[in-house]
Amino acid sequence: MFELGKKQELIVMKEKGFGVYLREKEDDSAMVLLPIKEVPQGTKIGDALWVFIYKDSDDRLIATTNEPKLMLGETAVLTVKETSRIGAFLDMGLEKDLLLPFREQNHRVEAGEECLVALYVDKSRRLAATMYVYPYLSRESPYKKDDWVEARVYENNENLGAFVAVQDKYFGLIPRKELYRYLRPGEVVRARVTKVREDGKLDLSLRDRAHLQIGTDAEKILSVIARYDGALPFNDKVSPEIIREEFSLSKNAFKRAVGHLLKEGKIEITGTSIRRIG
Repeated sequence: MFELGKKQELIVMKEKGFGVYLREKEDDSAMVLLPIKEVPQGTKIGDALWVFIYKDSDDRLIATTNEPKLMLGETAVLTVKETSRIGAFLDMGLEKDLLLPFREQNHRVEAGEECLVALYVDKSRRLAATMYVYPYLSRESPYKKDDWVEARVYENNENLGAFVAVQDKYFGLIPRKELYRYLRPGEVVRARVTKVREDGKLDLSLRDRAHLQIGTDAEKILSVIARYDGALPFNDKVSPEIIREEFSLSKNAFKRAVGHLLKEGKIEITGTSIRRIG
């Protein structure tokens, strides 16, 4: 049985002017065409070839020796070649482009955009792409606590946080408490592993460990003070909402950085402001 969306080793059974017909070793009936332009030079009847099985524009099974950019059940970042009334078409490295239906888009994509997708077989038994990659991500990552990774955002949840694909293939979550700015779907961020759960999923943070992050946070506060001509119009009792808006920091991180600047003698705090000294 031919496996749509996968690579298989098949046997050359017939030669025609337009290509060769292949079949499985244990199947004497069903055959699939490998077009002549993709037949390796010197191929003869009885040879075994590794091919990828998909469907052509006429909805017929066809084989290719070209290497697809993803296989069934895998995830990959593909480029949008064009959009149409039924969805977007992605470059998956084959002669025929891959359809990303509108219903499988978590946001409307545009030509030239790169998007993380998984490959699946739709109800019509055709290969298609989906941006809802959660079920396709692996929990068997090689990472451990405090490793730094690249993570691509694929979904936001206002209660849980930002769901991300670590290195485009492993399950990750940036919890809501670790988010101090909006992360748009498709955005790639550098994140630190804060926890490897028992099920293999990764919890992440956009920040370093507190004692290492404090210097960066302090510089951020000084830069905002400079924008306000040397004095913030509020002191360290300011609300968490204003801290998040102005500094993209948590209340605790803000307090630690302000304390660090006070200790170094770089600021002073009054009843209504935080001022830079010197």
